[in-house]
Amino acid sequence: MADRTVEITSTEVPEMPEILEKVLLFALTEAKEKAVAGQDVIPFTALVVKDNLFLETHPGETAEECFAFAQHTVQGARGAEAYALCYDGYIDTDDGMKDALIAEGGVPGADKGHAISFLYTEGDDGLSFEEEPAYVGEAPNFMIALKDASEYGDDEIDDRYLDDEDAEAAGEPADEA
Repeated sequence: MADRTVEITSTEVPEMPEILEKVLLFALTEAKEKAVAGQDVIPFTALVVKDNLFLETHPGETAEECFAFAQHTVQGARGAEAYALCYDGYIDTDDGMKDALIAEGGVPGADKGHAISFLYTEGDDGLSFEEEPAYVGEAPNFMIALKDASEYGDDEIDDRYLDDEDAEAAGEPADEA
């Protein structure tokens, strides 16, 4: 799943919101653990909503389909503070194309997102990852049209993300089927 262009704009890592940095690193770590365990890394999103992290996979027949599913999910994430989209791809480096786990994401209202990656090689002993993630560059931000999380009411956020069991635990009536 490598049909994605992320612009490499500089070699310096720009300032980014702490919540975005955390969710990008979390997504990369999750993907790395799956890859090391020999599991396929199916493209997935991680959404930060209040004190919760929601993970959702986005399998598809093509890279475009996976990205479209992820974009649809993220654009509907009312009240989310940040997201990461993580996938297995490759990065064009000065030394040629390199395999990489890539996490790109953004925050509500920002013009651009950011992408980071773990480069890896595949050998006889399995996968070998770089020790530290590397900043890749600017990426599209699926949250560009969303309001800041603080602009959504608690009821609006809870209705979107709490399931019946969570609602009852929070002292709210569960939806009736």
